[in-house]
Amino acid sequence: MKYEFVAPCYFGIESAAAYDFKRIGAQEVRVTDGRIHFVGDEEILAKANLWSRCAERVMICLGRFAAPDFDALFDGVFSLPLEEYIPANGRFPVKGSSLSSTLSSVPACQSIVKKAAVERLRKGHGVQILEENTDEYRLRFSIRKDMAEVFLDTSGAGLHKRGYRKTAGVAPLKETLAAAISDIGHVKRDTVVQDPFCGSGTLVIEAAMKARNIAPGLHRPFAAESYAFLPKDLFAKARAQAREEEKPDATFEGLGTDIDPAMVQLATANARKAGVGGCCRFGQEDARRFVPGQGALVLANPPYGERLMEAEQAAELVKAFGKALFQKADPNACILAADEEFERNIGRKARKKRKVYNGMIPCQLYLYYQ
Repeated sequence: MKYEFVAPCYFGIESAAAYDFKRIGAQEVRVTDGRIHFVGDEEILAKANLWSRCAERVMICLGRFAAPDFDALFDGVFSLPLEEYIPANGRFPVKGSSLSSTLSSVPACQSIVKKAAVERLRKGHGVQILEENTDEYRLRFSIRKDMAEVFLDTSGAGLHKRGYRKTAGVAPLKETLAAAISDIGHVKRDTVVQDPFCGSGTLVIEAAMKARNIAPGLHRPFAAESYAFLPKDLFAKARAQAREEEKPDATFEGLGTDIDPAMVQLATANARKAGVGGCCRFGQEDARRFVPGQGALVLANPPYGERLMEAEQAAELVKAFGKALFQKADPNACILAADEEFERNIGRKARKKRKVYNGMIPCQLYLYYQ
């Protein structure tokens, strides 16, 4: 069976997210702001969850319709063939969002969507009572400019939760954004990556997983694994195939440093959990004494005043780091920063810039290359 999928992602990294779906054979891949749309069967559903490095989740689009008022929202949801996806005893919590729409109260919309889903499932299954006592089928809705979309979430926990980082630093970089930075930086099987602000190691680890072709979702569960309308062995087969496609012979090397010894220990442990401990090394070092390796790719997310340090302290650190970074030949570097004065502080104009978001913080990815 063919499904229409929607995968939300951070603004600014849509092209990297789209590539993940193209490479697994998804059809009709197209990009809109903060979303990837594509078409595929059950096998693509499993692969999309396992292999998506940059998207936040994978959802089946059940339908879209105009929803200028609550009656239209109820009728639109009631018209969807929900019984084809959700069994009579399945649990189906509802979450959603509304933007620039007449129906602005999300709790009220949640209530209407839930009521309509209940009525549709009662009719579709020919029952009076829905027990909701077995596996969970998460419904999501999105209302934008009075147009509603209803989805079935196949991922469960966000896809940034790979399973290797149960604890992180004070201001962790999401794995999905780190993976996109690796993609934009053109990390390959033989790349040497350096991160002088490694924190919990996310940039280095995601680069290593990309270089070794390790599926990012290999060691975590997905909501769709318990969906009754999908083959029982769907994800087991996809995981087995993913393991066969790994490249353990890749010569990639990841080198991360941090001034905090606790972060060094944490990054080392996280790399081990991710299966890349053998090609990633972490050590204690002050970024002001950073020495870029010849031919290495520098991936960095220096602390900025909005999260970890006062703005003046962050600026002084970036100035000192810039002197170390550019002390010799021009390096290859991708640096994520939120400070509008970043280029002045680091002492060099970037060759290219790309606007991205780190959570809710607008940032720029500054690209330097030889």
